[in-house]
Amino acid sequence: MSDRLTSGPILPTLLRLAGPNMLAMVSAAAVGIAETRYVGLLGTEPLAAMAVVFPFSMLMQMFSAGSMGGGISSAVARALGAGDARRAQALASSAALIGLVLGLVFTTLFLLGGRALYSLLGARGAVLELACEYSDILFCGMVGVWLANSLVSVLRGTGDMKRPSLLILGVSLVQITLGAALGLGLGPFPRWGMTGIALGQVLAFATAAAVLLGYFASGRARLRLAVRSAPPTRTAFADILRVGGLACLSPVQSVATVLISTGLVATAGIDALAGYGIGSRLEFMLIPIAFGIGVASVPMVGLAVGRGDIARARRVAWTAAALSAALLGAIGLLVALVPRLWSGHFSEHAPVLAAADQYLRLAGPAFPFFGLGLTLFFASQGAGKVLGPVLAGTLRLAVVAALGAWLVASGAAPWTYFSLVGAGMVAYGLATALAVRGTSWVPRIPPRPQQQRAPATSG
Repeated sequence: MSDRLTSGPILPTLLRLAGPNMLAMVSAAAVGIAETRYVGLLGTEPLAAMAVVFPFSMLMQMFSAGSMGGGISSAVARALGAGDARRAQALASSAALIGLVLGLVFTTLFLLGGRALYSLLGARGAVLELACEYSDILFCGMVGVWLANSLVSVLRGTGDMKRPSLLILGVSLVQITLGAALGLGLGPFPRWGMTGIALGQVLAFATAAAVLLGYFASGRARLRLAVRSAPPTRTAFADILRVGGLACLSPVQSVATVLISTGLVATAGIDALAGYGIGSRLEFMLIPIAFGIGVASVPMVGLAVGRGDIARARRVAWTAAALSAALLGAIGLLVALVPRLWSGHFSEHAPVLAAADQYLRLAGPAFPFFGLGLTLFFASQGAGKVLGPVLAGTLRLAVVAALGAWLVASGAAPWTYFSLVGAGMVAYGLATALAVRGTSWVPRIPPRPQQQRAPATSG
């Protein structure tokens, strides 16, 4: 394991690790933009069908790459930090099995219950049929998504950020190219519509999973995937699921918060809703920054915790959080002062632009708290202690839901809803910071004496 991860300067190491992650996240975001563009070319009904399925497809990515993936990276890093290579290998085998099993579970759930779920969300007639056509193909390939993201998380746990990021970039390019070719019938390919677009993702992630299995089998990875000599164990499953399972609540809370916020703003009229849509789109563009820095902190924190160097683990966490808050804060301040730098690209309708500008002025100053909370969430995954950050997400959801209901009952003006979104970010960031500060990071499994280079004196 590189000395730069365990004892090198923190900020330069974080920046070196975060860069590839940000590139990977931006490329993944580009997939959503591209697919929305060429699904729109198929017509209004396909676009509506994709809108119904898309949140669940995104949840699979958030679960497998962010939540469970963070649990995998954390467990592997802590094991390597403790000098227990055999436990790390068992964790890698367990991670692969978790990816296979959960991929099959979600495939089964959506094949059996997808139609009922999309009907519940309001899909009818041709839109429902197209949603089911798209969903059935998409979720048949969910094993590839879960397995690829699980193996990528193993690599990240060893401190390898470059290969996973290059792989995700490749997956994004393949998915965009194949989805467009098969969906729109470009070149020699047939025009398969929604089926072709779903196949783009299925084939891209199946290829990624195969490439990763081949890479581990070649022995070139920093950690062997040795199923026979280091098979999955109950302890390894528990170590991953204890963090990853609990962390899966976070994206659910985030999606629920966005849905509630959207519903609240919708009560103020279509112009306010359109303006909110323009402003909130910037938040999604900021996530790659906080995600990239946060994921980079996971192996650094995990290795330090595994070695018993709790003081360094906390320095890594707070440095990463400060970096994320500073970057998002700078962007938030810029758009709060000059909102048309962002909103002017999306509409020429004056009432919509006025609402978007108002949203950015009120919510923009809260962006650093959003970055602070999200990055500390990932750092807490590295330490194996995510309960506090998850509860902070619960607090944000409760604040938005409770105060939002009161504002609706009071017939409040649109700006109050925009302020509430910002207040939710502030509550999330501060609550996460307090939770991290008050949670002991001393590992449950003490580091081996020969590997313990620093005492675990700081909780």
